[in-house]
Order: sequence, then structure tokens, then C-alpha cells
Amino acid sequence: MSEFTPTERTRVRRKPDRANYDRETIYGILDQAFVCHVGFIADGMPVVVPTNYVRVGDKLFLHGSTASRLMKTLGSGAPFCLSVTLLDGIVFSPTATGHSVNYRSVVLMGKAEPIRDPAAKLAAMRDFVEYVLRGRWAAVRPPSEQELNGTMVLAVPLVEASAKIRTGFAVDADKEYDGTAWTGVLPFRWTPGEPVRDPRGDQTAPVPENIQHYSRPQ
Repeated sequence: MSEFTPTERTRVRRKPDRANYDRETIYGILDQAFVCHVGFIADGMPVVVPTNYVRVGDKLFLHGSTASRLMKTLGSGAPFCLSVTLLDGIVFSPTATGHSVNYRSVVLMGKAEPIRDPAAKLAAMRDFVEYVLRGRWAAVRPPSEQELNGTMVLAVPLVEASAKIRTGFAVDADKEYDGTAWTGVLPFRWTPGEPVRDPRGDQTAPVPENIQHYSRPQ
């Protein structure tokens, strides 16, 4: 894969040594994360909204109600910023101000394109469900025509993007380690809990293997 070309909007200026513009690295972060935050201007005010997404090739897809302010604003072609962050660990420093976190994050700038073709829209909805859980689409009822009509699907070409990654221990000077406080990193990893059965569902249906052993890319 190629690299994204840094632009004035995506070039990492603070701690540029942590910047990464490699497309494979950025796609890997996007494919592991589950929730993004979208920043845009509505009625002259900055707004940030969390939502989910799916990446398919060199595009990101967003979806939501046709009545959603987020969808209506982005669907109009308004520019926006989108970010995701993966927390990899808490960094414990010998100083109060030296504590930090290890993370992998992506910021991208873009404009969305509404998907109007019914077949393409349905395919995108399938991609959303399959991103939640591979094989799930075949096990559930597909969207009805009314549900599709009430859902807006937006495609975001991935053109301007950058990643920022922090790893390792605290960056305090060696002299700060004369104290007795514990220092190091507490790793974090997203792991699922025990499945909880919906009381309205089929009580005889076994928990599928892909839910029992659910995992995300690491």
C-alpha cells in the first residue's frame, strides 16, 4: 500500500516523530476501532458526534437516520473531521506531569457522498452488519424497503488522513527516577464479556461460535 500525502490539514505538528502516514497502518487502526467521532459545523457552532462506521477499500461508510443532523449536514457536502483512537496502555511516570497513555489514533478530513442506488445502499448496510460480526447478515432479517428509505448511507473517500502513535515508557529525565513510586505501563486491550441473552429472543437458540469467541483485529 502507498502512503497518504500529508496536507496542511493532516500533517502532525505536535510530536511529529509519532506521525504515521502509511496507508496500511491507518487502515489497520480504522479496522480495529469501532466508534469514531465526527466534528462538523451546524448552525454556526462546532459539534462532535460519536457514531460507528465501516471501511471498504479506500472508502469509509457512515449511516444513520435521514432525520439525523449529522447525516443531513454531511450529506449536504459540508466538510468535516473524523477521528478514532485505540487506547493501548496507561503510562505511569515518576512525576505528576509525566503520566501519559500509549495509543494509536487516526484523523481524517473529508466530504461525504450520499449513496442513492438501492443496491449499493443495501450492500453498504450488509458491510455494516458484517463489520459488527462476520456471518451475522445471513442470520438476521435484511432491511425492509421502509427501513432503507429511512436510512442515509454516506461514502467518504479516504484522501486526507494521518495517524499518530505513542508507545513505550515515560519520557522523564533519568534523574526523576530517584524516587520510590512504581513506574511502567499498564496495557489495555478490548475484550468481550459473557454474552447476555435477550429475553424476547429464541431461548433455545445456542450462542453462536462467532459470538462466544468474539474478537477484533489487534
